[in-house]
Amino acid sequence: MHRAAYLAFDRFPSAKGSAVHIRHMAAELFDRYGGGLLCVLGGGELPAYQREGAVEIVRFTDVVPNLLDRAGAFSRWAADRLAPHRDTLEICHVRDPWGALPALSTGARLVYEANGLPSIELPYHWPLAAPSTLAKIRELEEHCLQEADAVVVPSRVILKAVADRGAEPDRVHLVPNGADPVPADVPRPPTAPGRYVIYVGALQPWQGVDVLLRAFARLADLTDLTLVVCSSVSPARARPLRRLAERLGVRIRWEHQLPHADVAAWLAHAELSVAPLTAGPRNLDQGCSPIKVWESMAAGTAVVASDLPVIREVLGDHGRLVPPDRPAELARAIRVLLEYPDACRDLGERARRHVEDGFTWKHARARLAGVYDRVEAH
Repeated sequence: MHRAAYLAFDRFPSAKGSAVHIRHMAAELFDRYGGGLLCVLGGGELPAYQREGAVEIVRFTDVVPNLLDRAGAFSRWAADRLAPHRDTLEICHVRDPWGALPALSTGARLVYEANGLPSIELPYHWPLAAPSTLAKIRELEEHCLQEADAVVVPSRVILKAVADRGAEPDRVHLVPNGADPVPADVPRPPTAPGRYVIYVGALQPWQGVDVLLRAFARLADLTDLTLVVCSSVSPARARPLRRLAERLGVRIRWEHQLPHADVAAWLAHAELSVAPLTAGPRNLDQGCSPIKVWESMAAGTAVVASDLPVIREVLGDHGRLVPPDRPAELARAIRVLLEYPDACRDLGERARRHVEDGFTWKHARARLAGVYDRVEAH
């Protein structure tokens, strides 16, 4: 029987940044409690059950097309997985309301990690969601956040959002994301073009990849420069953006769903990295410490990113900020950095030192351990 459980309505492992986060946070929990139960989404060739030492990994594999129906089914499934451990569970760490509800029913201490809020994100996935549906989801968020023994947030932006939902200030703890520095001698990817600018991550509208494509079209005179997109989603889901790139005549190389370990080399050998997040509610109301920015900094690669509160919080003066949703401004910033390679390298090195000094995953795990200490003390 397990003393600890980690629940996430996310596929794990995967090429997404959320999977990187889950791996490190769950490792801290399970190292502390001598193993535990990990309840996540499955799919593809991932096994429904596996055991890694003292950690049991169980995956929800039911095919449920509707997102909210799938979330509800996951919640009921998770309750069944937790039931045999009710007498021994001391702590449950969750990432969403769908894991929080069954965790609360066990009576164990609850650590709610708020990396995103479904009431804000759902309209992007389901534009026709009724206001009454969103209101009910917000009520569910409020209930879970208020009942949690601790709430962990990766940025001050989302800290404000959870406070607005009733989380007690003394129970909310800031644990920024992190990244591990990339070795200086990491080999260049064999298929990498000569000079390239890179984007790493998912392709949802709020990521601003369309803005980046339009900006890159303005750099057509730089004939030796290629845009590399390391996408965490399949080619089929990238089809609209691939068509846009073709219409714009962008020199581009697509790398889909690379193993996370391979992404570091692509970042390290890029001229610079771009995070063109849009100025919408997803980024303004619940900005979430983008791992793509941390990992670019850890690779020693200069970052050009949208000037949003959450990006300023991560990047500070260790990168170049540009107004969001402005292709011309983004193109200009990229061009200027490319024209001054020494300044570009210096910016990347300063960013790398910033990560090494306080924002590696080891630092993040130590901050999370401090949260567990406080939860256990009360």
